[in-house]
Amino acid sequence: MNFPSIESRFIRYVKIDTQSDPHSTTYPSTEKQKDLSRLLVRELKELGIEDAEMNEHGLVYATIPASPGCEDAPTICFCSHVDTSPDASGKNIKPIVHRNYAGQDLVLPDDPSIVIRQSDHPDLEEQHGHDVITASGTTLLGADDKAGVTAIMAAAEYLMTNPSVKHAALRILFTPDEEIGRGVDKVDMQKLNADFGYTMDGARRGSMEDETFSADAATIHIDGVSAHPGMALGKLENAVKIASDIVAALPKDGRSPETTSDREGFVHPVEIKGIGEKARIDFIVREFDASKLSEGHALIQSAIEKVAPNYPNSKIRLEIKEQYRNMKEILDDHPQVVALAERAIEDAGLTLRKSSIRGGTDGSRLSFMGLPCPNIFTGEHAFHGKYEWVTVQDMEKAAEVIVRIVTLASK
Repeated sequence: MNFPSIESRFIRYVKIDTQSDPHSTTYPSTEKQKDLSRLLVRELKELGIEDAEMNEHGLVYATIPASPGCEDAPTICFCSHVDTSPDASGKNIKPIVHRNYAGQDLVLPDDPSIVIRQSDHPDLEEQHGHDVITASGTTLLGADDKAGVTAIMAAAEYLMTNPSVKHAALRILFTPDEEIGRGVDKVDMQKLNADFGYTMDGARRGSMEDETFSADAATIHIDGVSAHPGMALGKLENAVKIASDIVAALPKDGRSPETTSDREGFVHPVEIKGIGEKARIDFIVREFDASKLSEGHALIQSAIEKVAPNYPNSKIRLEIKEQYRNMKEILDDHPQVVALAERAIEDAGLTLRKSSIRGGTDGSRLSFMGLPCPNIFTGEHAFHGKYEWVTVQDMEKAAEVIVRIVTLASK
């Protein structure tokens, strides 16, 4: 299969700043995400997809109808998110294409201290002869998840320009705010009207994930006692110090992202905000087995109880909110959805790499909203930072897998 627009599409998309904002109360969290969504709608319509639209929430819906004679095949959704992570700048991204990669260090010109080495990124060993795309050293690249957006758009172009290819109906969904956990908050499942789906938001070529963390958010609210620092003796209970003491009381030899791997869960403080009188600590709690999330809650509560006696006049309150649950709980009841993707990956000439995600995708929540939804590779690597990279060839393979899924489903 030939996808000539992959490189130009990806470069066009990543140049648009679509960073989401976890502190915003709007949906989408930033209006600039709609800049890319509008472009995608325009390009979909140019391909002849008449119902392509963006709604007031920045969600993009579009349909490629089933080929004649394939109307009884399932309708399959492919989903990617347009936003980029708040963890690193997404403004003024300058993508660089490193042609015919041969294993050399990739020194990024706008900050030569940022060097992408094969020894640090072993997946680059599979990329010799391919075209590696990076940012220039001062921003992330945005392959997470504009590589997925690109693959879906390229597959759509292929199907629309090759009408002889028999395929099932395809529903396209582009979401905002996935990076801050709100990607599908406003998705209308009746409007989406698909039987099952796949998020295109994975890493290594040939990989597919049918399992994610289960996730909770935890917030500690601290009401300290404020006093003038010059007259604070015996009065001041500084909320910032209380917050610092609580974080310091967490385990240091386990249950954190930097000390866990594989199927081990963690408790992770992601932000502290505060002044002398008030402070808050935001945590994420992650476990593959949802029943173990309570252990993470208990770790945080234990840290609070260690610290609280030192500040008898302050108030400390823990709040827990559910974020998403392990998609495997749903997908185990729909083995045909996973099997279809597995066969498509193998038919594309790739080695199937089935694994679990130490994270979550829109597919985690979509699965529990009634759309069984595993995750498929797009080739994005080292996401959320300046070392991010992807190859043209991996995105081409991701687009091919999409086409193979809908053609296999038509049969």
